[in-house]
Formats: sequence, C-alpha cells, structure tokens
Amino acid sequence: MDIGVISVRYARALLKAAADAKKEDAVYGEMSSLAKSYIDVPQLRHTIDNPMLSKDKKEVLLLTAVGQNPSDLTKSFIGLVLKEDRENLIQFMANSYVTLYRKQKNVIRGKLTTAARVSAQTEQKMRQMVESKTNGTVEFETEVNPEIIGGFILEYDTYRMDASVKTRLNTILTALKK
Repeated sequence: MDIGVISVRYARALLKAAADAKKEDAVYGEMSSLAKSYIDVPQLRHTIDNPMLSKDKKEVLLLTAVGQNPSDLTKSFIGLVLKEDRENLIQFMANSYVTLYRKQKNVIRGKLTTAARVSAQTEQKMRQMVESKTNGTVEFETEVNPEIIGGFILEYDTYRMDASVKTRLNTILTALKK
C-alpha cells in the first residue's frame, strides 16, 4: 500500500477523533511539534525505524518529540501506530494531520522577511492584511535578512510581494544594462 494513502488515513482518523473530543487544536500543536522534531533531529527517523529498539523506547522517544504533557489522544494514537507496526510512517502521518487540519480550519502559512526587526504592531497589521485577503487564519513567520537592505518580502499561499530595496536596485541595474 502507498505511504501517502496510509498516512492520510491515519491522519484523517486522528483528526476525526480529535474533533469529536474537541481537542483538534491541541493535537495540531503536538503533530506540528512531532513533524518539526523529525526535521530538527534527522537521527530520530533512523532511531524509530531501528527494528532492534523496543516499542516502549520508541514510544518514549515519540512522546518526547511531541512535547511536554501530550494529550491522551496523542498518546493513544502513538500507541496504536506502534501496535500496528506503522512507526516508520508516523512522520508522514503527522505532516498529513497538519495539512488536513490547516485545510479544514482554513489556516494559511505566511512569511514576512524584513531587513530589520519590525514591531509587533507592524507584524499584526501585515497579518490582518493577509487574513482579510484570504478570509482565513494566518500562521505568520517573521525573518530578518539584512541582505534585502530595506523594505519587505511578504509570502503567503501562492502569493509573493517583493518590496525590498535589493530587488528594486537589481531592477534598476538590469534596466541600465539594456
């Protein structure tokens, strides 16, 4: 069976159970944390895939990767995945859950890149602008990149607004070369 099909089925079942228990937001945070742990610690995947490691130790590792005080639903889910010998797919399940949750709750990821740190008020205004255009909730990530010299780059969904000084200077340079 296909990895994508299996992971989406497990994620859909977890989302349904979380919605029934009214804990989908908490589980979303835990699955996001688990997915991020796999990215931040590449050895986690090799350790979880190791057949010599006991299920108990794998469970402890996965619960640690989820974060502090995981919900009972997440504990049960991890237990089920281990019982069914699907631990090699849990990273994909976590990512599938995050994707399904965002689609269901209309959550859009956005990123604001600036040359210098912006105030919380400016960040909030940008978030509100994106939310008004998308009619959804925005998970906003900010990044400081001095290489853009000034201005900002705003990205969300498939939209990108580049109002950086670096881009403007490059545009002028290209025009002068012609």
